[in-house]
Amino acid sequence: MTVKICIVGCGALGSVFAAHLARLDDVEVYAYDVSEEHVRAIVERGLQISGALQFIARFHATSDAQTIPPCEFGIFATKSLHTRTAIEQTAHIFGSSGAVCSVQNGLGNEEIIAERVRHVIRGATTMAAHMIGPGRAGFEFYSDLWIGPFEPTGTPYARVEQLAELLKRAGLRVVPLQDARGAQWTKLIFNAAVNPVDALTQLHHGAATRFAPTDALYEALLREGESVAKALGIPLYGDTRQMIAEGASATAKRNVSMLLDVLARRPTEVDFLNGAIADWGEKLGVPVPLNRAIWQLVKGLEYSWTDPS
Repeated sequence: MTVKICIVGCGALGSVFAAHLARLDDVEVYAYDVSEEHVRAIVERGLQISGALQFIARFHATSDAQTIPPCEFGIFATKSLHTRTAIEQTAHIFGSSGAVCSVQNGLGNEEIIAERVRHVIRGATTMAAHMIGPGRAGFEFYSDLWIGPFEPTGTPYARVEQLAELLKRAGLRVVPLQDARGAQWTKLIFNAAVNPVDALTQLHHGAATRFAPTDALYEALLREGESVAKALGIPLYGDTRQMIAEGASATAKRNVSMLLDVLARRPTEVDFLNGAIADWGEKLGVPVPLNRAIWQLVKGLEYSWTDPS
C-alpha cells in the first residue's frame, strides 16, 4: 500500500526529508513551499542534493496547497515563525486521521500545529543542510532524528513507529521514543546557545567555539537552559557540549541558520529559542538573565532593520 507524505517547507532541512523519502517505491512524496521559483526548479529539474550525498530526487512539488491530496503523514520543516501560517494553509491535507511531525527548531510549534491537526509528533534533529539556490540543497551531515508523541494530542505510539520505519528505510537515522521531550530540549538548549551568539558576533561556529569569551557565553547559556529543563523534570537526551564540539570540528566554516538570517536581514527564530527558555524560566522562578538579554539583543537587531526614527 502506498503511503502519502507531505513535506511542509521544502527548504534546506525539508529538502533532505523529501529527497530521502522519494527513494521509496511505496511512498508518494508531496512538498509544499511558498517559493514559486524553488518549486518550479524542482518540477523542471528535480531536487539536486550535494555534499554528504550526491543525487537528484523527483517528487510532487507545489506552491498551491489545495492541489495536494490527503496524506497519512506530514513533516513540518518551516521556520518556526511561519508555522501558524503554514498549518492554516495545509491542515486540510491531514484531515482527522493524518499525523504531523515537527522537525523544527525551538518550542511552541507542536502547540500551534495541534490547534488544527489531531495527531502531532515531536521531532528533533541536528542534521545540517543549507540552500544553494532554487531546486538545490547542500546536505552537510547526518545525525539522529528523535521522534515521539506530542502528549496533549494523545497521538498513538504506533503512528510514531510507522513514521520511524518509513524514515529508516529512506536512509535516515531515526530513534522513536515514548517521550521525546528530553531530545527536543537538548536541541533547544544547544540552539539557544550557538545560534544567537554566532548571529550577534557574526562568527562561524568553529571560530566562536575557539574564542574564549564566546565559548564562555555558550557555556553560561547551556547552564541556564539545563536549569530550566531540570525544573520542568525533563531529563536531557544527549550531550550539548559534545554537539558543540562536533560542529566546531568541521573542516568547512559553518554559519548557523540564525547568522544566515541576520546577514540576510530576515526575522529570526529567537522567540522560539531563547525567548521560550526565558519565558519558562521566569514562570518557574529559575534565573535566566542571559537568555532574556540575548532575546532582547536579537529583537533589537531585528528592529534596527526597520530603520526606526
